[in-house]
Amino acid sequence: MDEQKTRIAVEIYGQTYKMVGSETSSHMRMVATLVDDRMREIASTNPNLDSTKIAVLTAVNSVHDNLKLKEQVAQLKDELKMVKG
Repeated sequence: MDEQKTRIAVEIYGQTYKMVGSETSSHMRMVATLVDDRMREIASTNPNLDSTKIAVLTAVNSVHDNLKLKEQVAQLKDELKMVKG
């Protein structure tokens, strides 16, 4: 089966990127907006960084947030197992 792919153009930190994925265009735009927002936040607190360093710090922060959320989910699952007995 050929899965339908969503193709959109988004702007992140002043650059246009073509995104292709299986999610809705609104989801993909939300992802792009969140990345753009995070990059601008990092740039505002570190004005001397170039865009590559800002992008890497954005990736590091995003992976950190993802790992923390996975830890929280695992902890909640463990707690739920204890409650259920």
